[in-house]
Amino acid sequence: MTPVDETSLPERILDAAEGVLRRYGADKTNVVDIAKSLGMSHGNIYRHFPSKKAILNAVAGRWLQVLMKPLEAIAADSDRPAAERLKAWFDCLRAAKRRKLRDDPELFLMHQYIVENEREMVAQHLAALHGLVQRIMADGIAAGEFRPELDPADAARAFLLGTVAFHHPVLVMQNPPTTDHDAELVFDLVLAGLRAQFA
Repeated sequence: MTPVDETSLPERILDAAEGVLRRYGADKTNVVDIAKSLGMSHGNIYRHFPSKKAILNAVAGRWLQVLMKPLEAIAADSDRPAAERLKAWFDCLRAAKRRKLRDDPELFLMHQYIVENEREMVAQHLAALHGLVQRIMADGIAAGEFRPELDPADAARAFLLGTVAFHHPVLVMQNPPTTDHDAELVFDLVLAGLRAQFA
């Protein structure tokens, strides 16, 4: 067996889990296969992750962190107009989901499983997305770009609901032909409803 570096082991386990998931899919992946790919006993895995489910959740959580970083940067870029940030945010999110489906289909299926079965993780992720859009909405209202009577939280919720077909994992997987033109049409309609009369 390979000597175990405990400090880096959790990340190595997740890297190995991703590789096994890509080969076998979530249903056929097991902790023994992950351990074998690392050249260690499965007991080493269980010291850091109590179950296969915990590993799958951690793999999904790690991808969600990667997904969120550029979205956070866009939301925080208050030098740009809110409408421009909102479009960039929307494009970034949907491109990331489509790229994952195209380039990493087995892991995308795992994320679909998480959406359907891990309600707490999904709720936290949705709350984070909502918070970012709410920030953009609040900036747009304060700057006079968006209608002054709008509530930023309600506007953010409406935006996410109105664009859900382009970023919900299940819908992205079921409707891969959805085009950039479709996204533009929906975004332009939503933006027209947000804009102040003289923006």
